[in-house]
Amino acid sequence: MYRSGFVTVIGRPNVGKSTLLNYIIGEKISITSNKPQTTRNKIQLVYTEEDCQIIFLDTPGIQKPKNKLGEYMLKVSKSTLNEVDVVTFMVDDSIKIGRLDNYIIEQLKELKTPIILLINKIDKLKGEQIDELVLKYESMNIFTDIIPISAINGTNIDRYIQSIKKLLPEGPQYFPEDMITDQPERFIISEIIREKALENLHDEVPHGIFIGIDSIAQRENKDLIDIHATIYCEKESHKGIIIGKRGQMLKEIGRKARLDIEKLLGSQVNLQLWVKVEKNWREKENKLHHFGYEL
Repeated sequence: MYRSGFVTVIGRPNVGKSTLLNYIIGEKISITSNKPQTTRNKIQLVYTEEDCQIIFLDTPGIQKPKNKLGEYMLKVSKSTLNEVDVVTFMVDDSIKIGRLDNYIIEQLKELKTPIILLINKIDKLKGEQIDELVLKYESMNIFTDIIPISAINGTNIDRYIQSIKKLLPEGPQYFPEDMITDQPERFIISEIIREKALENLHDEVPHGIFIGIDSIAQRENKDLIDIHATIYCEKESHKGIIIGKRGQMLKEIGRKARLDIEKLLGSQVNLQLWVKVEKNWREKENKLHHFGYEL
């Protein structure tokens, strides 16, 4: 019997959702960083075996919105709960269950969909601490399965996949077996550039950036792809920080992004980056719409 279905992965920011899914898929599709709001869109990642296909939805971390973009991200995360066959709720190694986790748990109590709880980052915990956490979550009586994992090391990820397979209905293969995401290359390239900006920029600057891909073109008679992209930011002062002294910051973001894009495309890449100011774009519905965030 062939099983297939959709699985959403939710949780507060920075618990390791994108790290988990990149490990399962074996490719870097969802960007990762140690900053909140890294994932902004609902990204579909496809995992296929001989007897099943699992379509994972990587969603933005659930938190209280601070602007229109935050409202969009919360709407995206919550909307997936009623669209899927299995819900995965991921927490980290925190012994105390925090305010945001409790908020998500209250939402989950209303669901009839099976819920798998993943306790991530167990490489940072002792055996008795893991047991204590499992018991704490078991007492809530809302989880179909509770699995302690390490997304970065791959611990118990096979067990998680087997748990999903048992819960999936009989169904068709939705995507070709060699397809791993529904996202176009342009989107993945823009996300790689944004990830490198997140890694190198600090404070409020990285949250206020958007990457626009202006053009992608194969150089004639050469194994070289020219990519022109614009980093939009919200303030003139942020523009100066992104460019850096003598353009060094922009060069470093571009250098790191180019290496990952070359791996993705299997070709040499000439990446040209520009920086433009789009004041307070996260608060403007028309700008969010223009940038592809449908409220």
